[in-house]
Amino acid sequence: MTDQKPTIVVTRKLPDAVEQRLQEKFNAKLNADDHPYTTEEMLGLVQGADAIYACHTDKLSADVIRRLPNTVRAIVNISVGVDHVDLDTAKSQGIIVTNTPGVLADATAELTMLLILAAARRAGEGERLVRSGNWNMWSPSFMLGTQVTGKRLGIIGMGGVGQVVAQRARGFAMEIHYYNRTRLASEIEQSAQYHPGYESLLPNCDFLSLHCPATPETHRLLNAERIALLPDGAIVVNAARGSVVDEGALMAALKSGKLAAAGLDVFDNEPHINSAFRELENVFLMPHVGSATRETRNAMGFMVIDNLKAIFADQEPPNRVV
Repeated sequence: MTDQKPTIVVTRKLPDAVEQRLQEKFNAKLNADDHPYTTEEMLGLVQGADAIYACHTDKLSADVIRRLPNTVRAIVNISVGVDHVDLDTAKSQGIIVTNTPGVLADATAELTMLLILAAARRAGEGERLVRSGNWNMWSPSFMLGTQVTGKRLGIIGMGGVGQVVAQRARGFAMEIHYYNRTRLASEIEQSAQYHPGYESLLPNCDFLSLHCPATPETHRLLNAERIALLPDGAIVVNAARGSVVDEGALMAALKSGKLAAAGLDVFDNEPHINSAFRELENVFLMPHVGSATRETRNAMGFMVIDNLKAIFADQEPPNRVV
């Protein structure tokens, strides 16, 4: 690095330990009150800056990237997904884009198991009933849910998170089925059953867990036709991206009873989600917190800093996307 520290514009509030380390290494323009920057506000802040420390809520479209000053060498993301960044435009502008793979697998898998268990055992309904003061009875038929132990779990996207979900689910004696773009090696599969397509996988899913990236190929992959292939009474959980689910088709299946329940951590147009979800008792809702543990967010933040250090030392960043 040069004697003058590179200037990094940080778009959202980071964990304290991450901000402290960032300020030690760089001239960091922090977002102290954590308000989402407008496009014009961000473009004003990045004048003369060397990099943008971004997250998945920042919409770095082709137009926005073209308007960045030529001082910006990198867009470093505190996320695995980079669907919020127009990668082709960034590449054409010579801007490096990095992400934070791997470190959030455990936390997101934990959250996925929460979604599975909460949806199956009607945790949202039960919590609301107790908290409201309306719980006034018990009987053998009260609040019956779905048992998780021994059921078939289908996983779409058997990357780092999907593999950890499979490991955790085996603790509940679940039978693992999966679809992935490529089949895993047998030592990684650990007896999980590979399916070459959705049509083969879905009829074998008492539970379906989505862990694929948001790409044009995965857009609305879980639509009405594919939901129809699931067994009656199946449960769907999504800790990936909202765009991989046709929300209208999902809600119709939950209302009709085709699906028993759903557990969702991600949505279209979040945080301004479709209000109809709030009216469905058989949906367990979480506010996109898959990686939201102190340990994981610190590790993600430090990984971003490692990428920045490499970039400004003219070395290859360890997590380059483009």
